[in-house]
Amino acid sequence: MTFSVPEQFNMAHYFLDARIEEGMGDCVAIRCGDSSWTYEEIQQQANRFANTLSRLGVRPEERVAIGLPDGADWVGAFFGILKLGAVVVMLNPYLKPEEIEYFYEYTRCRWVLVHPDLAEGFVDRASGSRHLHGVLAVGGDLDGSPRFEKEVRDGDERFENFPTHADDPAVWLFSGGTTGKPKAVVQAHTSFANTTECYAKGVIGYGSDDTTLSIPKLYFGYATGSNLLFPFSVGATVALFPERSTSEEVFRQIEAHQPTILINVPTMIGRMVEAARDQSVSFDSLRLATSAGEALPLEIHEAWSETFGIELLDGLGTAEMWHIFLSNRPGDVHPGTLGKVVPGFEVVVRDENENCVSAGEVGVMWVRGNSRAIQYWQKSDRTQHAFRGEWYVTGDLVLEDENGCYSHHGRADEMLKVSGKWLAPQEVEGCLLQHPAVHECAVVGWKGEDGLITPKAFLVADGADSDLAAELKAFVKERLETYKHPREIEFVEALPRTHLGKVARGALRNI
Repeated sequence: MTFSVPEQFNMAHYFLDARIEEGMGDCVAIRCGDSSWTYEEIQQQANRFANTLSRLGVRPEERVAIGLPDGADWVGAFFGILKLGAVVVMLNPYLKPEEIEYFYEYTRCRWVLVHPDLAEGFVDRASGSRHLHGVLAVGGDLDGSPRFEKEVRDGDERFENFPTHADDPAVWLFSGGTTGKPKAVVQAHTSFANTTECYAKGVIGYGSDDTTLSIPKLYFGYATGSNLLFPFSVGATVALFPERSTSEEVFRQIEAHQPTILINVPTMIGRMVEAARDQSVSFDSLRLATSAGEALPLEIHEAWSETFGIELLDGLGTAEMWHIFLSNRPGDVHPGTLGKVVPGFEVVVRDENENCVSAGEVGVMWVRGNSRAIQYWQKSDRTQHAFRGEWYVTGDLVLEDENGCYSHHGRADEMLKVSGKWLAPQEVEGCLLQHPAVHECAVVGWKGEDGLITPKAFLVADGADSDLAAELKAFVKERLETYKHPREIEFVEALPRTHLGKVARGALRNI
């Protein structure tokens, strides 16, 4: 499968304006709480954002950050920035002040859009930025800032999109930051349309009668695609909610909006299974759910299927290739695997000498396709290492089986050398999660007093005490080779998370 875009291409037209041209302007685009917006209303909102930002002096290719909670304003701002030919920088609206300062300096964004209720950290750190022109409030006004809210509401609803080139930067996504500072992945307009055609339409089969709901928020590229761009490309309906994604809130949102596609992540999948034991929930509206963002243990996948009976499609994607390129398919699910290569992409598995390995052998995954990023911003060494011509070297260790399905075996940069043998932390984590007391876990390398690296497990568990720790060590020894058991176990109330909600393994190593 191949997909090409014209040289002059603005993704705001492909995902939004084209729906109005197709006569879908009156179709419901977004539902949030008790309110709804049509495609035409979202287009008008985006045009008002574009006009107002233009009057503030934003020029094509300049960066504008979105630090808003999920809602229609997030969507209007996103497409408004793109219509202007500027570049979207997607930020978690709940960043800590020190994280905000890092993103201000690293991205050199000119303006940042925030909600007044979440603006304190963004405003406090703005004075120290050499590049930021100001903080703009959406959903209310801020003292000392331009009355942006009123200008947007009263602005012109017409706007002629800037004639961007298909290869122009469109969105900055960020690496998970699990081992250090997040890297900006610069993606072009063409990437978003390519993955939409190959994965969303070609594999998942998004349709105009779908309603989507996502556990991760829109600032996370997985959700930007699955719960905004993909449904918008076919005129479907997106359900958004700004509240924190707890299992109880997700159940409430499913009941309220009756989605057909649920975009999920492994941590929440496990929590939903646990929560469902204590209450009656109905997922009758769902035709499928997806999982990505982190590895999905087989144990959790099986528990989901037994509890809800809804097809769960695990897959793998990266910011560098924008979204999913390995996926299970509706009607063709292989639990414990990432599924098969999405048509339009090519995957090879290589050893440490960059030679292709045979099926059934573990190696580093290389992938190519027309969604490859331009670069890592200000990381030329990492760019040269990761991007090899048409290929992106993911760093993921995978195995292709006889059915053409790929399974994940950890990250090459997270492998531990224990007792002279290699150990994938993911294998130990999957084992620990089989114990009924364990809710979440992460295994990292820990240097002991003798200077040797051994596995240490950080656990969120019931009945956390020394007896449970001893029981868990024995539990792993019974199921895996002895050298793989965690020498130390530390119980925590919660695992540290990155700005994208992934486990911050680097932080665990520094505890």
